[in-house]
Formats: sequence, structure tokens, C-alpha cells
Amino acid sequence: MYTIHMIHAFHSILTAYGFWLPNEPRGSWSSFVASWELLKFGPATKVDTRRSMARNPYHRGIKSQMQAVLSRPSVTLTGEQAREVVRGFSQTPYKLYACAVMPEHVHLVIGYTPRHIRKVVSHLKSEATRSLRSKGWFLEGTPWTEHGWNVYLNTEADVLRAINYVEQNPVREGKQQQTWRCVVPYVPERGASTAAK
Repeated sequence: MYTIHMIHAFHSILTAYGFWLPNEPRGSWSSFVASWELLKFGPATKVDTRRSMARNPYHRGIKSQMQAVLSRPSVTLTGEQAREVVRGFSQTPYKLYACAVMPEHVHLVIGYTPRHIRKVVSHLKSEATRSLRSKGWFLEGTPWTEHGWNVYLNTEADVLRAINYVEQNPVREGKQQQTWRCVVPYVPERGASTAAK
């Protein structure tokens, strides 16, 4: 049986390569570890919850050891690279209600689109990568992990809460709040979007 939900927007997190590993000490959404080097730190730490685990405590030393055995260095975006990432996002047709580009991940609140959210995220990452490469960065390999973390926002309150969370994300890490020209105000569109879930 399907339940019809109103989809107002999506809260998506795009993670940089090496940031959130399949056997991440705080838990992950992966069911296997594809790298033998990583597997020595234990199996995948799959969890069923969709809530963020970013604030869960973990041993930073172990995480650093895990990143050290990756096939290439983990990605940490600079401020200049963050601007290129957003320039890439601005080349896509999606409405962005909030955007925060952190050194190792990106938070977005994306307006409803009938396109599957995984394809939307893939498109955003592709354009961001194209923009980065135009400046000579990441010419080999992608700066992103394969998928992201996507939450369906089914009420106006969900969207407003997600926007606030994304806007405050840099502040919580001791950085300035970010303002990007590609971000548009959230205007609820009643009755515009339904999807079977």
C-alpha cells in the first residue's frame, strides 16, 4: 500500500571523498566496505535511522587512520573551491532554498522537482565538478562520494526547519553564515507536488 505525501523540498547532504566512510565510527548508511584496506577497521556500520549522526561522538584518531589508507587523499574544500562549487550549482535549473558549503560536505535545501532526488544530486555534483575542473582542480577522480544523504521534506515546517539548520551549519562550526546568489526565498507552493513513497 502506498501513502501519498506532499513533497515541498529535499534536504540533501553531498559528502566530499573520504569524509563519511562506510565503516564510519558514528554509523553509516552503507551495507558493505569495498576496500580491503578500510575493512581492517571493521565492517560497515549500517544504521536504519535517517536522522543525522554528525553530532555523535567518535574517536578522531581512528577516523584519521581510516582516511590515511584511502586510495587517494580525502578532499577538503578551500574557500575558493567552495565558490566554484556554488558556481556549478548555479548552472542547474533547481531551486535552492539554502546552501552551506563546508570543507568536507555540502548542505542543500532543494525545491521540489519531479526528477528523482538522486539524479538531481548527481547533476549538482557533476556541474560543481565541471566548475572545479575549469580552474584546474580534481582533474583526476571526483571530489564527491557516490551518493548523498537525502530527506524528503513533506511540510512547510519541515522546509523552514531544514533551511534554518543549513543556514546555521557554518555558524555552529565557528564560521560565518554563508550567503549565495543562487539561493532563492522559500515560497510554499500548495498542491504542487505529490509522490508515492
